[in-house]
Amino acid sequence: MNHHLRTRVVGIISIVLVTCALGMPAFAQKQGKKANEAARRSEDAATVFNEIMGAADNAIPKELVDKAQAIAVFPGVLKAAFIFGGREGKGVISRRTAQGWTTPAFFNLGGGSFGAQIGADKTDYVLLVMNEDGLKGLLGDKFEIGGEVGVAAGPVGREASAATDAQLQAEILTYSRSKGLFAGVALKGTAITPDNNLNEAFYGMKARDVLNGAVARIPPPVRVFPETLSRY
Repeated sequence: MNHHLRTRVVGIISIVLVTCALGMPAFAQKQGKKANEAARRSEDAATVFNEIMGAADNAIPKELVDKAQAIAVFPGVLKAAFIFGGREGKGVISRRTAQGWTTPAFFNLGGGSFGAQIGADKTDYVLLVMNEDGLKGLLGDKFEIGGEVGVAAGPVGREASAATDAQLQAEILTYSRSKGLFAGVALKGTAITPDNNLNEAFYGMKARDVLNGAVARIPPPVRVFPETLSRY
């Protein structure tokens, strides 16, 4: 290699190295933001579930939590309305396995309604997925509650003995908490979709793989949510 060619090669390599070095801080900053968002979602969901289960006389019956195949928590879902209404929120879902609860997968919740309604408020939603049919819906690209999968407002209190046949047969039981009031709620027409931008950025895989147990060890930033579920 002659001197002129060698100089050009060295110059090109230097430019590539400098470009990579300049890009690394921005990439690291982006990854840091994703990790922070993942941690915040897990912590917010754990806080909501702890608070709900802490009210023994007005909590989700423990026997239903024991039977749930997956639990979803969407904290602070914004419901805004002016003639047209809609919900929009972000949350996490963990699935029960023989080894315990999976690391949380990130999901979005959205849906619309129509009516003479004005205002905006925030509501916490908790969903218990009770069987394999409900799980199959979550593993798709978009899942509409109350479509092919049965959904019902979940019973509240110490015992689930007051549950109706519709509740006992439902694939998903749904709850809401708004302004301190916790109750079972119908969420028909609400869509749940995987937030795979965050799943892939944080785990390197899609939500369905996370819920199928592909993450061998739960990352410390999101450990609080499955640990919270395990306590109940």
